[in-house]
Amino acid sequence: MINTVKCPTCQTSVLWQPENRYRPFCSERCKLIDLGEWVEEKRAIPALPETPEEWDALHHE
Repeated sequence: MINTVKCPTCQTSVLWQPENRYRPFCSERCKLIDLGEWVEEKRAIPALPETPEEWDALHHE
């Protein structure tokens, strides 16, 4: 069985195998585009506030 995934950047089908050095991306270009989006803070992993002050700021602004 051959596993494929969609490239997170361009949605091209990508073979999920050790020979594909850019997986889950289809190419170095798509990998760098994704990295640039993280660096520019266009992408982020949601997190809950850690302190009472952060909770207050979140719910009272």
